[in-house]
Amino acid sequence: MTNGAANNSPATNILWIGTYTPDGGGRADGIGAVRAHLDGSLEWLGTAVEAQSPSFVAVHPTLPAVYAAAEQRGKVQAYRRHGEAALEAHGEPQLAGEATCHVAVDPHGRFVTAACWGDGQVLLYELDSDGGMTRRFPAAPSVDPHAALPPGSPRQSRAHASLMLLDGRIMTTDLGHDTLRIWTYQAGAGLVADHEVVLPYGSGPRHLVQHQNGNVFIVSEYSVEVFVVRPEAGTYELVFRGPATAGGSQQGDSAAEICLGPQGNFAYAGVRGSNLISVLEVSGDGTELIPVKDFDSGGNWPRHHMVRGNLLHVAHERSHNIATFELDPITGLPGPIRHTVNVPSPTAVVAAG
Repeated sequence: MTNGAANNSPATNILWIGTYTPDGGGRADGIGAVRAHLDGSLEWLGTAVEAQSPSFVAVHPTLPAVYAAAEQRGKVQAYRRHGEAALEAHGEPQLAGEATCHVAVDPHGRFVTAACWGDGQVLLYELDSDGGMTRRFPAAPSVDPHAALPPGSPRQSRAHASLMLLDGRIMTTDLGHDTLRIWTYQAGAGLVADHEVVLPYGSGPRHLVQHQNGNVFIVSEYSVEVFVVRPEAGTYELVFRGPATAGGSQQGDSAAEICLGPQGNFAYAGVRGSNLISVLEVSGDGTELIPVKDFDSGGNWPRHHMVRGNLLHVAHERSHNIATFELDPITGLPGPIRHTVNVPSPTAVVAAG
């Protein structure tokens, strides 16, 4: 790990990198750390802490605490930050479900949620005043709303992500059941089902982001589409469905991540296989996502990406690099690759604070 004592960059310029280690077919040793420089370049600092396939990480809103999904172990681990870019385990790992692939932290620091791709579980872990995980609450078993439609055996529930909504509720995606589930949090009880939004059969909602107007944008892994759901009198309703790319998806493509630009005028969807990022205009008063242009993501298998200021960082799991683009504030389009850094098997890139 590079010592940052001689560097004047603020600690907030550290990005944590979720990864796959050998148990997940990757090359990493644990959670990675990179430093973001003012010129837009990223500097690989090394492994912040050894961990087994910490494929997604989340940061506590006020404490120096980080949470990671140990995907192959079916567990969630809390860490504490020390120094500029190092982490150490904070408490014992907590049991989760099969293929725990995503974690998210309540903006008030009360709890962490975990989504499990392998068995569809969504779990909540309450946090103590030091950011440690205490009680664990599995959510109610999920039911496939499309079960009566196709012939054959029931489909496996596959929870994939959690989003902390602006109104305090939690929305989760279920790839296997093509469903968005909305929950409320009750202290001492965990997640309590509120309602759900059923998406078209076979779409596979994966990741999601909330616009400042309250609408939620979803990208679907299987159908490579985008959806918009809007809150109406407390219940989310599907108001838009469209392609996630300008050029259409190809055989073998699967969508990965969706995020918003700095002004909320554009969204960015990543597609593995074709290895592209699609720029989508947010139109219709935030109820439509219209593809503008697709561009090469700068590597192989863009698993995750984030916008930070006017920069877009794209993590490529299979080419072991993070590519950085500068975004035009008017058109939302990226210029040529501004910088690329070698990072082993990156699966998520998250700002440290």
